[in-house]
Amino acid sequence: MKFSHKSVLLDETIESLNIKEDGIYVDGTLGGGGHSYEILKRLGPKGRLIGIDQDEDAIKAASERLKEFEDKLTIVKSNYCNIKQVLEGLNIEKVDGILLDIGVSSYQLDNLERGFSYKSDAPLDMRMDKSASLSAKEVINEYDETELFKVIKNYGEEKFAKNIAKHIVLARKEKAIETTGELIEIIKASIPAKLQTGGHPAKRTFQAIRIEVNKELEVLENTIDTMIDFLKDGGRLSIITFHSLEDRIVKNKFRDNEDPCTCPKDFPVCVCGKKSKGKVITRKPIVPSDTEISENKRAKSSKLRVFERRSID
Repeated sequence: MKFSHKSVLLDETIESLNIKEDGIYVDGTLGGGGHSYEILKRLGPKGRLIGIDQDEDAIKAASERLKEFEDKLTIVKSNYCNIKQVLEGLNIEKVDGILLDIGVSSYQLDNLERGFSYKSDAPLDMRMDKSASLSAKEVINEYDETELFKVIKNYGEEKFAKNIAKHIVLARKEKAIETTGELIEIIKASIPAKLQTGGHPAKRTFQAIRIEVNKELEVLENTIDTMIDFLKDGGRLSIITFHSLEDRIVKNKFRDNEDPCTCPKDFPVCVCGKKSKGKVITRKPIVPSDTEISENKRAKSSKLRVFERRSID
């Protein structure tokens, strides 16, 4: 199957990075290389892009798509949470910009073997890195009822999480749950039919399990500070998210890096010693145009937030 993924907020993201011809940039979620292609087009002979992805299929596709730029492109198979090790391994101290396009790609959703989609029957998997040990099958069959409830409630914001977790545990007593189709039927049976409105009934649960399998929220929250530290003065971190949990993390992390002071508000001067690392460029997130949404439905929930590193004296 051909790796295809239509990059969302493409023009807005590229513009947000303020690309310099001789700059060094990191695409921490390389995917099919859509954003990277536009960055590389703008780089001169001395410019450089480091593309990071944990999905072998993505790396193969991006390598082919970006081969005309191979003299200024380095692709690394890794998770963006390892950006410190990746950059240090390449002897790079600071970069001019970093991009993250969080979430699952169109290819991963459409490739049935990967088990990301609730629209067809496939083996339970959902691993973005196919070499990772934890898959959706283990989560569904090995987590206890309380753990399942917390995952589905916290990561899927599913109001029927308790009932879904209970039905999963009951079903797997009969036999292991092995496919997305089996899981979908269990979820449907856990939600009153008259309340199965506003999209597919399995949507939130599938999102929750995928986030748990790939530790998506932990990785995002634990890496933003490091990425900001690697930016040169004036460098920018641009992050695209697709649901409220991710967006909230980015919003709060950017705010804390802009104003990290922990002193009580009634203190006349700061005594905690924590200094701002820069400025939030997007007070409100940038969202796709109606035209983009009409051309790419998966862009509908996307939001772009941007942080600029600044030396504060």
